[in-house]
Amino acid sequence: MNVEMVLQELEALGKERLKKKYISNGAREPLFGVATGEMKPIFKKIKINQPLSDQLYATGNYDAMYFAGIIADPNAMTETDYDRWMDGAYFYMLSDYVVAVTLAEADIAQQVADKWIASDEELRRSAGWSCYCWLLGNRPDREFAEDKIAGMLDLAERTIHEAPERAKYAMNFFLYTVAVSYLPLHDKAVETAKAVGSVEVGQDKSKAKSKFIHASENIQKAADKGQLGFKRKHVRC
Repeated sequence: MNVEMVLQELEALGKERLKKKYISNGAREPLFGVATGEMKPIFKKIKINQPLSDQLYATGNYDAMYFAGIIADPNAMTETDYDRWMDGAYFYMLSDYVVAVTLAEADIAQQVADKWIASDEELRRSAGWSCYCWLLGNRPDREFAEDKIAGMLDLAERTIHEAPERAKYAMNFFLYTVAVSYLPLHDKAVETAKAVGSVEVGQDKSKAKSKFIHASENIQKAADKGQLGFKRKHVRC
């Protein structure tokens, strides 16, 4: 299949209700409004195809860009490729749920994510923290340096309240993920989340009231459900 054929199939699966939902979250034209689960039959026909993935991502069509992440070959992509994808990720559903997810299956995931966390750009920082969430929620604990993750908890505690909005969400989820999925630092993550407390988001949006997110509360809910130590079998669907 080529780009035009994939776009035709995606367009046929589009739903106006989902299109409006995606736009309300920050997506922009062109897009069709395709449910991610509806993309699986197309993936079964194409499998992993990095050249086609790059071509689809370059279209700027949100649904095509999302599907590009599904058929990407993470280890065929270089740091330059991931930076190029981030350049095209114009809102968080692309940065955190396409680029960061794809990067999380690559061998260079940590080094790229570390660079993005240090960035001044909101979505790069968000993607970097999000990538670690996907990594910690999937890979064995032994793949991570405990002192490094501890340092990231300290960094989150110091900077989360002044961080850009999407980075706040990602850092808050990082606190949760360490507590739930990286057991060597469960206790430290719990204490860090308590020290951070409520994190205000939404205050920069003219039409929306501020709301507060609480890693500590969600960690407790996960503990009550017996979810500590949870690991996903796969990062990508």
